[in-house]
Amino acid sequence: MTVSNGSQTSMNQAPTPHHVEERDGEPLFSTLFDDHYFSRHDGLAESRHVFLDGNSLPNRLASLTVGTTFRIGELGFGTGLNFLATWALWRALRHQNTALHFTSVEGFPITAIQAAKAHGQWPELEMLSEELIARWQDLPDGVWLDPQTHVRVVVDEARPAMSQFQTEQNAWYLDGFSPAKNPDMWSLPLMQSLARKSAPQATLASYTAAGWVRRNLCDAGFHITKQQGFGTKRDMIVGHLNKADCVSVDGAP
Repeated sequence: MTVSNGSQTSMNQAPTPHHVEERDGEPLFSTLFDDHYFSRHDGLAESRHVFLDGNSLPNRLASLTVGTTFRIGELGFGTGLNFLATWALWRALRHQNTALHFTSVEGFPITAIQAAKAHGQWPELEMLSEELIARWQDLPDGVWLDPQTHVRVVVDEARPAMSQFQTEQNAWYLDGFSPAKNPDMWSLPLMQSLARKSAPQATLASYTAAGWVRRNLCDAGFHITKQQGFGTKRDMIVGHLNKADCVSVDGAP
């Protein structure tokens, strides 16, 4: 998950002293935002339920036609767990001559060592995690992890980082820290930036169903519905874009 104030230029340097804590038996914890990086119940299962299934990726990735590039945008790279879940699914379903471009934003990147430890509880991700960690310092420049998979992490505040996104994102993962603790990551101007960077009928998914977040997304032109959340969370949200409904207030990227 990402935060909205401050930026770093390196993926291998902790943002501020004591920003991240490793607690026995607990997911990685942000002391700055008093929140975990992923679910205590099973972060990988949460990623699959919320972001992969919420964006209907199993069907969409499996049905890509030859020559197609599918673009996923994410707010909140965090440990990279959502990317690893996506990469694993992509490798299982992809056809030849298709590509996945995954672009994420992270205001306070954690270290490669911290990320590797966070991934350690899922042996099924070990091989992919090792490949990602080996290129951790290169992620801000963008890297091809295999001939069909490109990933880039824009290390910056969320709103200025949007200028680095292609304008045809097909799906969005909204995975910032809790809206109550990090409201800038869920603001109307940022949601409008997402809309401007989206392909027609782009989809989104998020673990949060906070009312004001839903309203901001609707005001930006996304049709939002609630679905069953993961674990102890009652609700999550999914949505799709109708560009005719998008509202732009400032013309910013």
